[in-house]
Amino acid sequence: MNLFARSYTHRPLRFSLKRTISLEAPTAEEVDRAVTSAHEAYESGVWSRMSALTRSNVLSRLAQMLEERITDMARTETLQTGRAIREMNAQIGRLPEWLRYFAALLRTHQGFVAPAQGKLLNYVHRVPLGVVAQITPFNHPLLIAVKKLAPALAAGNSVIVKPSELAPISLLDFAKLATDAGAVPEGVVTVLPGHGHTTGAQLASHPLVRKVDITAGTQTGRAIGAMVGSNLAAFTAELGGKAPIIVFDDADLVSAVNGVSFASFIASGQTCVSGTRIIVQTGIYDSFMKAFVEKVQSITRRMGNPLNPDCSMGTVISEHHLERIHRMVHDRKSGKILIGGERLIGVSTLDGFDLSRGFFYPPTVVVDVDVKDKLWEEEIFGPVVVVKKFEDEVEGISLANMSKYGLGAGVWTTDLSRAHRVADKIQAGLVWVNTHHRNDPSSPWGGMKESGIGRENGVEALEAYSQSKSIVVNIATTEESRVQDDWFAESGNSKRYG
Repeated sequence: MNLFARSYTHRPLRFSLKRTISLEAPTAEEVDRAVTSAHEAYESGVWSRMSALTRSNVLSRLAQMLEERITDMARTETLQTGRAIREMNAQIGRLPEWLRYFAALLRTHQGFVAPAQGKLLNYVHRVPLGVVAQITPFNHPLLIAVKKLAPALAAGNSVIVKPSELAPISLLDFAKLATDAGAVPEGVVTVLPGHGHTTGAQLASHPLVRKVDITAGTQTGRAIGAMVGSNLAAFTAELGGKAPIIVFDDADLVSAVNGVSFASFIASGQTCVSGTRIIVQTGIYDSFMKAFVEKVQSITRRMGNPLNPDCSMGTVISEHHLERIHRMVHDRKSGKILIGGERLIGVSTLDGFDLSRGFFYPPTVVVDVDVKDKLWEEEIFGPVVVVKKFEDEVEGISLANMSKYGLGAGVWTTDLSRAHRVADKIQAGLVWVNTHHRNDPSSPWGGMKESGIGRENGVEALEAYSQSKSIVVNIATTEESRVQDDWFAESGNSKRYG
């Protein structure tokens, strides 16, 4: 694997004093050289023409090695993102599943023989695309990278990954792990820490890059998509979200409060499927809000050192992001802050940690926001939710769909018929019923409307990183072919065409 890491200082968090890394964004020449090297590796066939069984074995071996490093990787993720160690242990612990799933898919995914007229054998199989670029965000650095790497490598591509400049360390560690394993040949995977507007843009516009897969905001996705389109390359994008969660009167109150709290405040609200628009039916509204505020108070009391296993919620990624969240909350044109809304400083009641050493923003609940307000319409990417009442099912669905985004959504009800009916009508690529944020390597993940294009996970992901190749073989005898295939014969006999 190729690693471009030179000399800009990256300090993941103020509280992270034990580890710094010096990195420098690659120059334009280095990006071009990385793409060329990846293309040469692809053309050589060292990975692209390796048997599916061998690639499967490599991915399985890499999964085992990652499994042995989960504790270290989780700590690194916490140090660079500020997310609670409890979250990261759970998340990193699942990553080997993606490698093993696509390793297994390689052993079971089959080509097919297409029907053909005449004495022809038409068999179809999948071949890799070539060099693919993956642009990954800061919020789930290793999870999102592995979700993209696993199908791309399984399909036989050469891969260049540009991690977020805010959180590149865990991916560099993962790349070193694969290098130490001797599993993936040189040039097949390259990690290019750098900035999106330079390194990411150059990768997206490079003529040798045949696919770009990005997880980012919608504005960034549009810009990158235009570059990719100019080269007629493939494009997958998981973009912004503003997930609605509809809580019906018949929902189990305790389960709904717990589920909405998880949906809204896991990862400090920094997920594209974060439950940010809570839509509660009038009959349960008062009791739900009372219990929800109590839960928010509990979460806030237990915010502290993210490395503390008892820490309920960590920090947001940076000072810049914290200021943006705070500005969106206080620049709203409507609504009332019910709880939260101010940066946490001082000493943690959980463990005495100095909260001013990190970017701590508490769970924040805003009620009665107008649907035209920016706080309702735009992605906040922080622990802030807006809550709105609704009367009946029709109004609840209407409010849920009142968004330009369509990535994730949630429904809480004990009415089985309603659950299916409402889930079907919500305009989102992912709808959870009585749960949230469930993810599996076999389950397609992606959005509708302005939330992106294409899908991660499952058979769709493997096929999106490959293309079909149709091979047609004439199996007629030589004598038959001499007669049947002489289109320009002087005789007027009817011949087959096509």
